[in-house]
Amino acid sequence: ADLGDQIIMDAVRRELAEIFPDALMLSVASHEWMGAKSRGLVKNAELAIASGTNLLSSRMWFRSPWKIGFRDALTIGSVVLMGCGWYQYQRAVDPYSRWLLRRVLSGQHMHAVRDSYSKANLARIGISNVVNTSCPTLWRFTPEHCQALPRDKARDVVTTVNTYIKDRDADARMLQLLRARYETVHLWVQTEEDWAYASDLVPGLTRLVPSLAAFDTLLDSHPSLDYVGNRLHGGIRALQKGRRAVIVEVDNRAAEMGADFDLPTVARTDFEALDRLIQTPFEIHVKPPMKAIQAWKDQFLQTLSPD
Repeated sequence: ADLGDQIIMDAVRRELAEIFPDALMLSVASHEWMGAKSRGLVKNAELAIASGTNLLSSRMWFRSPWKIGFRDALTIGSVVLMGCGWYQYQRAVDPYSRWLLRRVLSGQHMHAVRDSYSKANLARIGISNVVNTSCPTLWRFTPEHCQALPRDKARDVVTTVNTYIKDRDADARMLQLLRARYETVHLWVQTEEDWAYASDLVPGLTRLVPSLAAFDTLLDSHPSLDYVGNRLHGGIRALQKGRRAVIVEVDNRAAEMGADFDLPTVARTDFEALDRLIQTPFEIHVKPPMKAIQAWKDQFLQTLSPD
């Protein structure tokens, strides 16, 4: 797990608190195998909701971000997806993963996935009670919010690197470009390795304390700041906080969400396009699918109605 997960869970908790204002909400980790206590909580819950942008996989038995197995599938029952997505671009779903997902995911509820690629993968294994809602971190991007986002380049920039998916040449070129175009380059680290990796590639970066609170404080208080980096949710947080952002695509999440919802993303090695976006004024119009989001929320309101 990394600090990006906290950004997702912030949004998830905010949305669920609005849908279920009187509910007791408990959490279990999806990145670790469940023990007896966690399994019992999920099994006995009136509603079990799973969220996380990379939760689903064509190989649920091998390096899957969602740690559920055969025993869980037999005991935990009907889980509802909330803005979940597929772990990387993968081959067709294998028979075990098809069985597991069909067994664990609710047949009675509508599932929310983060992009059309994830929706298509579920449809291929016969799970069609699915809507593409984007990630919950995008659900509150109204036209008014986007209209207020800056269009012109700021003086300074905050950036991120992704040490799960390294490309030393591409990352070095991105950081060098930021050094050339901005007065100060702040680096926000999400994992232990980020700072050593980035400062080895390009010295002279300004290190930000590795906490979401420190990132939020910088975004809230800095007089002139852009975000340009390859952490998807770092860029989304910057947009949430009213900052101009360019998200560098390092995996299918940014690429697919950029295509589906007009997130300001750019291919990892397209440095001409990145430089153009940095230097040229542009408008950001993130378009979350509000009808699909509302449909997903409304199913619970119907369930909770007095009749």
